[in-house]
Amino acid sequence: MHTMSALFEQLGLPSDPTAIEAFIDAHRPLDTATRLYQAPFWNKAQRAFLRDEILEDADWALIIDELDAELRGH
Repeated sequence: MHTMSALFEQLGLPSDPTAIEAFIDAHRPLDTATRLYQAPFWNKAQRAFLRDEILEDADWALIIDELDAELRGH
């Protein structure tokens, strides 16, 4: 099971709890019509990683779903 901190590291973002909270606060709420990987704040590599992991229901999918819920305010 991956952690939110590990996901942020994988995405090349600051991964301490304060930085994660700040990122989520800065980008919340994500429009319900926008898929997480299509959000404008990701770079090309981040977008590809998120898309591929979700579509393949890979190991990272659960924590990516958690991030998605956090960004939507759930």
